[in-house]
Amino acid sequence: MAAQDVPLEVLVSRAFGEEAFFELGGLLPELAEDLSGIEDRLKSVLPSDYPPLTEAVLYACTTGGKRLRPLLMAAAHRALGATSTRPVHSLAAAFQLIHTASLIHDDVIDHADQRRGRPSVLRAFGLPSAIVAGDYLYVRAFELASEYPQAIILRCGEACANLAEGEVLQESGRFDLTISRDQYLRIVTRKTATIVSAALACVGDIAGSTAAVVEALAAYGRAVGIAFQLRDDLLDAYGEPDLLGKPLYADFREGNPTLLSIEAYQHLQGRAKLEYERLFARHEKRPRELLKLRTLTDQTPAPGLVEAEGRLWAATAIRALAPLPPGPYRSLLERLAHAATTRRY
Repeated sequence: MAAQDVPLEVLVSRAFGEEAFFELGGLLPELAEDLSGIEDRLKSVLPSDYPPLTEAVLYACTTGGKRLRPLLMAAAHRALGATSTRPVHSLAAAFQLIHTASLIHDDVIDHADQRRGRPSVLRAFGLPSAIVAGDYLYVRAFELASEYPQAIILRCGEACANLAEGEVLQESGRFDLTISRDQYLRIVTRKTATIVSAALACVGDIAGSTAAVVEALAAYGRAVGIAFQLRDDLLDAYGEPDLLGKPLYADFREGNPTLLSIEAYQHLQGRAKLEYERLFARHEKRPRELLKLRTLTDQTPAPGLVEAEGRLWAATAIRALAPLPPGPYRSLLERLAHAATTRRY
């Protein structure tokens, strides 16, 4: 089922849990209308004169997902007092396209066969089409962003530059468990959190908010993005493949150090530590070797430490919202930050 065909209630329940779904209450119809408008704007810029390219980008944009960025942007705009989110529809569509383009390119780099339970664009259309589809989505994203003042376009550009830098940083540390926690957080900030931070700061700019409110939204987006990524790291090793729509242990398989593997490596001793390092460094890992990495990780406090770190970032996100006016949508943003650390999808 395509992302836009899944009811918002189902997406929220899957991504954030039933508790969050029930707490949303009467906000869901309004948010569903907001997301529908953003989706329509996104789809309006996808067609190409070259039908195979159109097919590839439509496929990429309908391969399930949580719609996290559009949802946060719509909620933030309403939290600032907006009665309609139409002014941010093009921008929310732009940031969603940037995110989707980055996923296509990530799958190319990681040679990933699956994305959300379906063949990746790479697998379905081949390497040249996947690269071009990602490039095309970046171009269309900036076409949408061009509707806004220069400062907002520059925010989008800086976020994309950070994303590219994050990819280079991650590649330079691949298969290396000695990278520091700070380097891991730099990678996560650039690859994941900066896009969310920039998107929400732009919402504040569009709403004409004070500098303090714009910075609050940026700080919230940065912290909640990191919390989401930490949870992703845990789900990659401890999630349910049917819910995730992809096999487990991708980070082990591809040699991507995460806070989970970094903490596990630091806490292991003697032969176990050497075996963990040896297995992690292998470029081709067999299933039993992936399971051994998971078993060794289980012997350390790493999973609990990553969970605790995620909760700290969620709390940081919630504190950042203090300058926003109180109300149901600020409460929703707080709830979504908390749910980032407990979601299963």
